[in-house]
Amino acid sequence: MAEIRVPPGRAGRLRLRRRLDIAERGAVLLEQKLRALQREERRLAQLARTSEREWTRTATEAETWLIRATLLAGQRGLRLAHPDQAAEVGVHWTTAMGVRYPDDVSCTLPRRGPESPAIPCSAAVIEAGTAHGAALVAGLRHAADLAAWRLIGAEIATTRQRVRMLRRYWAPRLRNALAATDLALEERERAEAVLRRWTKP
Repeated sequence: MAEIRVPPGRAGRLRLRRRLDIAERGAVLLEQKLRALQREERRLAQLARTSEREWTRTATEAETWLIRATLLAGQRGLRLAHPDQAAEVGVHWTTAMGVRYPDDVSCTLPRRGPESPAIPCSAAVIEAGTAHGAALVAGLRHAADLAAWRLIGAEIATTRQRVRMLRRYWAPRLRNALAATDLALEERERAEAVLRRWTKP
C-alpha cells in the first residue's frame, strides 16, 4: 500500500484536511446517487417483469394464430403472405445519474396493401401477421426494459464499490495521515517552544 505523500508543515495539514473533506463529501454524494439508482432499478425491474408477461402472452397468441393459419392456408399460403420488407426498429436512449440506457423502442412494421407483393389468402394469415407484429413489439419492449435494468444494476455495483473504497480505504488512510501530521506538527512546535525558552536571555 503506497503511503500518502504530504508536503511538510501546515500546508500539508491543510491539504490533508481538504482531501479528507472531499473524500467524505464524495462518499455522501455517491450514497445519494446509489439510493437514486436503487429506486430506478426497482422501477425498471417492475417494468421488465410486466413487459416479460406481455411478451409471453403475445408470443403465445402469435404461435396459436400461426398454427391456425398453417392449418387453413398451408405453408404455401404463409409464403405468399410473407412481406418483402423487414420491420424497422429504433431504440431511444435516456440518461439517469450518469447511466445511459434504453428508454423506449419504436417499431415500424411492413405495410400491407395493394402495392405490397404479399398476398394474404386467409383471415387467419392476416391475424397471424398482426399477432406476430404485436409479439415483436412486446419482445422489443421487454428487451429494452431488461437492458435498462441490467445497465442500472451494473452502475449500482460500481457505485457501491466506489463508496466502499472511499469509506473503508481512502478516508481512514487520510485520517491516519492527518493524525500523524498533526502529531508531528505538535512535536515540532513543542520543540521550537523549548528552544525559544532556552535561548531567551
